[in-house]
Parts: sequence; C-alpha cells; structure tokens
Amino acid sequence: VQLQASGGGAVQAGGSLRLSCEGSGSTFRGYDWLWFRQAPGKERAIVCGIMWSGGNVHCATFVKGRFTMSRDNARSAVYLEMNNLEPEDAAVYYCAATLGGTWVPSSMHYWGKGTLVTVSS
Repeated sequence: VQLQASGGGAVQAGGSLRLSCEGSGSTFRGYDWLWFRQAPGKERAIVCGIMWSGGNVHCATFVKGRFTMSRDNARSAVYLEMNNLEPEDAAVYYCAATLGGTWVPSSMHYWGKGTLVTVSS
C-alpha cells in the first residue's frame, strides 16, 4: 500500500496550490484521509481531514477557510486546494490515511512521502 503526494511548489504570498494524493494497493474503503504539515523545527500538525462516512471535512483553525479538501473514492485520491497562501503555510505537506483511528499522526496507518510548499513574502 502506498500513498503518493504531489503538487507542492514555490509560490508568492497570496498564491494558490493544489495538492494531490493518490493511493494504491488498497481500495481504502472506510479510511479517513488527512493532510498534515511540518515546518522546520515544528511538530507535524493536522491541516484538514475528510471522513469516509459522510465525507465531512474538518480543518485546523489556521486554515481560516482558505483551504478546501476533497476526495475521489473511485480513484483513491484526495486533494487539498490551498488559496491565499501565507509565508506561515510553508512546510512539507503529508497525506495520510487511517482506518478508525483518531486524527493524530501516531494513529495514521499509511503516509505519503510529503511534498514541499514554499511561500515567499
């Protein structure tokens, strides 16, 4: 089972990026999917998560409505549309999936390798 994240890059403040994460080796039926990020010297923190049941999305308060998470169950993929990016959003972004676990890094069953987002002021 693998998760492959992509879509990171360098943008200026106020810009946008769309991250993608595609899974393989499983149907991921029943899995919640999440995006985490980790900036240098900081702990890995949740950005947004989407529930398998109902597809509800929950995001961290720092998102402030700027990010949208979606999923395509047929493709075993999730996406993170990030708008109005701020320098504080610069980090490595990781996708992850958990089957019934709480939404903390230690409860994730699968991780993608991460994709780097750089935001210049």
